[in-house]
Amino acid sequence: MRRIQLYDTTLRDGAQGEGISFSLYDKLLLTQRLDELGFDYIEGGYPASNDKDCQYFKEVRKLPLKQIQVAAFGMTRRRGVKVEEDLGLQSLLESQARLITLVGKASAFQVTEVLRCSLEENLAMIAESIRFLRSHGREVIFDAEHFFDGWKADPGYALRAVQTAAEAGAKMVVLCDTNGGSMPEEISQMTQAAVAALQVPVGIHCHNDCDLAVANTLAAVDAGAVQVQGTINGLGERCGNADLISVIANLAFKKKGYQVLRPESLRRLTELSRYVYEMVNMNYRPNQPFVGRSAFAHKGGIHVSGVLRTPASYEHIQPELVGNERRILISELSGRSNILARAAKHNIQHDPKLMEKILAKVVSMEHAGYQFEAAEGSFDLLVKKCTGQFRPHFERINYHVTIETDAEGRSVTEATVKIRIGNQIRHEVAEGDGPVNALDAAMRKALNGTYPNLAQMRLVDYKVRVINSEAGTAAGVRVVIESADETDTWGTVGVSENIIEASWLALVDSYEYKLCKDEEREASATRTGPALIQGR
Repeated sequence: MRRIQLYDTTLRDGAQGEGISFSLYDKLLLTQRLDELGFDYIEGGYPASNDKDCQYFKEVRKLPLKQIQVAAFGMTRRRGVKVEEDLGLQSLLESQARLITLVGKASAFQVTEVLRCSLEENLAMIAESIRFLRSHGREVIFDAEHFFDGWKADPGYALRAVQTAAEAGAKMVVLCDTNGGSMPEEISQMTQAAVAALQVPVGIHCHNDCDLAVANTLAAVDAGAVQVQGTINGLGERCGNADLISVIANLAFKKKGYQVLRPESLRRLTELSRYVYEMVNMNYRPNQPFVGRSAFAHKGGIHVSGVLRTPASYEHIQPELVGNERRILISELSGRSNILARAAKHNIQHDPKLMEKILAKVVSMEHAGYQFEAAEGSFDLLVKKCTGQFRPHFERINYHVTIETDAEGRSVTEATVKIRIGNQIRHEVAEGDGPVNALDAAMRKALNGTYPNLAQMRLVDYKVRVINSEAGTAAGVRVVIESADETDTWGTVGVSENIIEASWLALVDSYEYKLCKDEEREASATRTGPALIQGR
């Protein structure tokens, strides 16, 4: 079995897609998620471009990552600038990333028409930049930009460019179909030639302008590439990049002799896909291969009849292998394998009646607009409620929010909340920078006296999604709130036709999740403490 390295560039190349933006916390959360799943590399960003990416490389060093290597992205030195004086290369060193992905031109046309320098100068830029980074103890992956278009026009120069990178010390050369216009047979032929000519491993980086990025990536792997670069859900500039979800699934289930991820991680591909969609506040692509809601959906006639007799009649793989589900649209019969997997930590698989109760509740809430892919905190609370393990820490009585404009045109938001804790009524008011911030401030005033550990909790992100846009201004909305404390990050969700009510529901779940989580940790520490002492 040949191990194929997975290099994710969602946070850099994916972020260049129209309408895509990641907060700092999003970037850190996705890094942790991909590390858990067994990805080999993640490209954290371009530290020379913005302060957020610089901050990412500071914060990511604090994460207890198990496997994934974090790469900083940059370019070869600028034309006419000494390598030690190039600000872009300096920013790469300042990021303290041990791995640098350096992009350089492998097309003679791009060198003369875009860089406006000589062909020899470009080769010097490649060699000097790689040697400079290597002299400072960094490993370098070289992304050969426009390699395939460059090869078609001048194969000799394209080959010289990648050979120069390898000879200068790059640990790998990645061939880039930057304009996304190559055909699979071209990718295969040129990758074979590069593999034969280079003494270092070869990777592949494809864009999707001809809707062939996945096919081209697979063709390159068959031709000898050992690393695939791409993004989750194919996010990226123009038509996007190779979708790593489809690449992984095809290598794992359709190709022979390749190893990617771990078997248990493959069952989380659907969860990962939807997690990223929620993170960037995009609707899921229903017909997305392998993980789309329609990927294993069957509607009427001979298809339904056949799949009920034997699923293989109209399904190329079992949907559970990628964490998806079969859907019979006429009768709405469906499994919930991804939800079952996430409920596993509650040790309830042995109770079929209880599991059916949870599934029925999830189905009902999904019909109302709820989604739990990015709201695991709310899902855990739902499971606790279904199992009878949930004991609310407070009772909501009412809330009130007012938004006024003062004489200078500034908005002033004030929230009042009334809750019951035990036999006590708490009635508090607070101002904030908007309704959600004001509600959060008022709730903290009401709760902190009894639950001081809530002071450790902070809100890190807030997303709103219209869930039935055809209703116009009366449409329902789904609010997802991400919260964090010193050790964890979690999401909670609320749905309502009133955006403030939806926010209120998500906020309440966030407080309850934090309080439940801390109680469970304390109970676990109490149970294991004596055993740990005896073990010494």
